[in-house]
Amino acid sequence: MNKIQNAPNMRQHFSRWLFASTAVAAMAFAGSNAFAADELPGKGVKVQPLKSSVAEETFQTLLVMKALQKLGYEVQPMKEVEYPTAHIALANGDATFMANHWNPLHADYYKNAGGDAKLYRKGVFAANAAQGYLIDKKTAEAYGITNLGQLQKPEIAKLFDADGDGKADMTGCTPGWGCEAMIEHHLTAYKLRDNITHKQGTYSALIADTITRYKAGKPILYYTWTPYWVSNVLKPGKDVVWLQVPFSAQPGEQSGIDTKLPNGKNYGFIANNQQIVANKVWAEQNPAAAKLFEVMKLSVGDINAQNFMMSQGQGKDSDIERHTNGWIKAHQKIFDGWLEQARSAAQK
Repeated sequence: MNKIQNAPNMRQHFSRWLFASTAVAAMAFAGSNAFAADELPGKGVKVQPLKSSVAEETFQTLLVMKALQKLGYEVQPMKEVEYPTAHIALANGDATFMANHWNPLHADYYKNAGGDAKLYRKGVFAANAAQGYLIDKKTAEAYGITNLGQLQKPEIAKLFDADGDGKADMTGCTPGWGCEAMIEHHLTAYKLRDNITHKQGTYSALIADTITRYKAGKPILYYTWTPYWVSNVLKPGKDVVWLQVPFSAQPGEQSGIDTKLPNGKNYGFIANNQQIVANKVWAEQNPAAAKLFEVMKLSVGDINAQNFMMSQGQGKDSDIERHTNGWIKAHQKIFDGWLEQARSAAQK
């Protein structure tokens, strides 16, 4: 089994957050008066975080915000904008950072906003984020379906018809996320437009309907990614299977990239790294924050665990605040190490 097929065991991660309390949060995030002046390199400097409409990105963003606050920065409430607009806003100096730039999925957004001349990205916040297409295991085994290209056959595509038009209905990607362009490119490259309808809209609503169909015993076809909670509900290898694609086919800046894995399998997407991207001028003027953005790291397993708790009814702002505070408490030495490196960078 390769990495894309392995869903993390969430129970191994839950205890890291469940003990967090208001008292812990108050103690862990005391006011800046507790620090000496040289420990607050960001004092008096405002920070404007950005986040997409993906609610599950709040945890990562909030973690960065809290680290910046510990450095003395005046962090404003995060603003929600989609990725293309976010990159441009950062490049123009209308915002400071976002914590969920996907590389290379957002390569075109990065380039169009000015690239390295206007944006700062260094280090990897979360590595090996996977994407791909899946179907329910029952249908896969009954009809021997292992490759998306098999849906070129009308009789195979019709198995996943949810609205009665004879075409497969694929739960796809919200416009503006970048993955929708990948899916659209694949449908053309693999000659599947006559057989597959790419369902776009609010992903959370679409995937909820997909899960309902699965629970009703109906065939399902959908796109998803990790880290995300869906693969804890529809478990790859148990409930669903990843589909390979006929060949590598990437659009725009990713054109020519081979998505085949070392084991010879090809799921159509290369593993992405999630990075913190910031306005370049601001980063140069704030070496402590720039170093922080570079050294912060989260595991896919930890993100999955927090996202799964959100899917289980713990999705309110207060819940995510508690999760974030709990993660910091459970990883205090790591968190403090980030801050130490950031403060050292400011003194050079």
